[in-house]
Amino acid sequence: MNPLDQLQPTIAPPPVPWWPPAPGWWALLVLVPLLLWGLWLLRRHLPKRTRALEAQEQPLDPARQAALAELASLVRPYDGQHAGPWLQQLNALLKRLARAHYPHDNSHVLSGRAWLAFLDNRCPAAGLTRWMVLVEGGYRGHCSLDDKAINGLNQAVDTWIRKHV
Repeated sequence: MNPLDQLQPTIAPPPVPWWPPAPGWWALLVLVPLLLWGLWLLRRHLPKRTRALEAQEQPLDPARQAALAELASLVRPYDGQHAGPWLQQLNALLKRLARAHYPHDNSHVLSGRAWLAFLDNRCPAAGLTRWMVLVEGGYRGHCSLDDKAINGLNQAVDTWIRKHV
């Protein structure tokens, strides 16, 4: 006779009821709705505050306003015209503004990549280091830019004038 035959059949454990939950679950039952209510209040009130901060944009100082007016008055070289004089005017405008705002940095003696790096250090949002044509184009025999490049460079200079620190 086999000793295993003498064993009793296994007894299945009784099913665990899902209610009532353990004591820690009661706290979650209270905390989850409170958390959701708090997030709803936060979502409802935060956008109003950020919109109010954006609406309070600081007015530009007179030097920046004059520079923006001069930038707007410059004739852009569309339709394959020679862009050298326009690029020299942009460069001169940026140099005058940089010299007025940073008199001790000797920015007026910088040229080439050093000049573009100086501009980018003051306003990385403008991204002027990718516009090497700004410093080289005025010295080329015939430099022409397409309309997209002219508008992009003009926008980058506008951004630098508005946001440099």
